[in-house]
Formats: sequence, C-alpha cells, structure tokens
Amino acid sequence: MRTFMKFGLIAALLASAVSLSNVQASAQNLELTITAPAGAGGGWDSAARSLQEAMRVSGNAKSVQVVNVPGAGGTVGLAQFIGTAKGSPNQLLVAGITLVGASISNKSPVDLTKVTPIARLTGDPLVIVVPKDSPIKTIADLLATIKTDVAKTIWVGGSAGGADHILAALVTKAAGAEPAMVNYVAYSGGGESLAAMLGGQATAGISGYGEWEGQIKSGDLRALAISYPEAIPGIEAQPLKAQGLDIELVNWRGIFAGPGVEGADLEALKTAIDKTVKSDQWQAILKTRGWTDYYAPADEFKTFIASETGRVQTILKSIGLAD
Repeated sequence: MRTFMKFGLIAALLASAVSLSNVQASAQNLELTITAPAGAGGGWDSAARSLQEAMRVSGNAKSVQVVNVPGAGGTVGLAQFIGTAKGSPNQLLVAGITLVGASISNKSPVDLTKVTPIARLTGDPLVIVVPKDSPIKTIADLLATIKTDVAKTIWVGGSAGGADHILAALVTKAAGAEPAMVNYVAYSGGGESLAAMLGGQATAGISGYGEWEGQIKSGDLRALAISYPEAIPGIEAQPLKAQGLDIELVNWRGIFAGPGVEGADLEALKTAIDKTVKSDQWQAILKTRGWTDYYAPADEFKTFIASETGRVQTILKSIGLAD
C-alpha cells in the first residue's frame, strides 16, 4: 500500500511538472496583440510598447503587436476589446485608474469588471506643472490663482474623468473653489496636452511624471508637486501631502485579458506577464521611465480593482463628475 501511495505521489508530481512545463512553453510561443485604448504618446501607449519590448527581448512571447484605439477616456477601446477578445488567448489590454474614472463619468455600459485581470504593473506619480515662463512658482501660488478666478485657471491633462481630471478637481477643491467648476481641457494623448503646455495655452497641466520628465529636467516645464503619498528619490518636486494638502493619487496601470479567458490559456498569460515583470529588461524600463513598480498578481489585482472602483466613484461624486 505504501509503495502504491509513493508511486501515486511521484506520478502526481510528474504530472504537475509536465503541466507547468506546458504552460511555460505555451507562454513562450504567445503571439500577442496589446490594445492601448488611447492615442500615441500617452501613458497607456508607453506602457503597452514597453511591455511589448520587455516580453520580446526576455523571450516571454514569440511576437507582440500594439494597436491604439483612442476615444472617450479609453471606453471606446475597452468596448472594442471586449467585443473582439472574448475567450482569446492572444489579446491583452493595458488600462488603469483613468479608465475606471472615465467609465463612471461617461456612464459607459462597459468597465474593467467586464475583462479578466492579469496583473497590476506600475504606479506612476502624477505631476502638476506650469509653463517655464509662468508667474506661478509654487503650489501655494497655484492655489491662490484658482481662488482668484477658477474659470480662468485652465488645466490640461488626459481624458475627462480620469486620474488627471480627478487630481485637478481635488486641488481646485483644496483652493476653496467649487471642484465641479474646474476648467479642464481633456486630451486623449499625452503628446497633445504637452503641446498645449509648451504652447502657453494652459495655466497648469497634469500627467504621469515619467511622460514629462524630459521637459521638466530641460526647464521647459516647472514641476510644482507630485500626487504620490511620499517623496520619490530622483524627483525634486515634493508630494502634495508634504506641502500641506491632504491629497494623494496613484496613477496605476495594469494588464487584462478578454472576457472568458480561463484554464491553460489564462495560466499561460499569467506566467508570461509574471516572468516579464521579473526580468532584467522590465526592471531597466522601470528605471529609465521613472515608473514605480506596483506589481500585483491576478487575484490580488482583481480585489484591488473592485476597491478602486468604489473609491473613484466616491471621489467623482464628491466633485460633481458622477451621480
């Protein structure tokens, strides 16, 4: 009996090893398309193309293509992805807190609960900037400007209802003005909002720090504050909290599969992403782009999304961007 049990245990372990090997082999043979639900030059596009590079160089996918589907804060791309990626083992979507907000504020029939979480990837600090020639030198100056005339304080950033918009409204509220009155101009791509800032068409702008780091270091933009809860080495701008404002916001980004992806297909995707984020290539990308590693595996990420959706709903409601 003991010999039989021993052979049974060995057989089970061998079967498990073969199954794991098959999943790993399947991951290496993946031919993927990653949807970035925004225009070129923005955070989701950068994340998708960075993941594309890391997966190919590290050997965790055979081929990776990136497609851009901009519109309505990412909800256009999300709706298209849900329609085409159902049950597909070869399609992924990059998204984050901005899509959570856009789904709520646009009253979209689709949201991130309709897709399959694979992993949370990064937690990018948002930065508040002004043009280099602006008379606004500090976050206190910006608050005073808002309080004087909220309508003439023009903000630029990403899509309506997204993380940039939320932060602009929270700062407006902290200045003592009505947050629903924030004069916010939304762009679907980071390149467009950057052009507006450099062209002197805005009072202040918000984006992921990594997206505008070059312009901040060159002096074309002046960074007033970051939205991260604590200071970040290498970033001179200090957190809003350290400057007396009880505001923090992490611009997280994650990766998703389509609805109904399960079993070996799901495990292959999880394995490919898990190995990629642990690779030297991905760690080098994080350092180069100034992104904070905010990795969470699928189960933890799914719980996080549910919690984050509730939190964003509450914030948007409090600032007049949701019912």
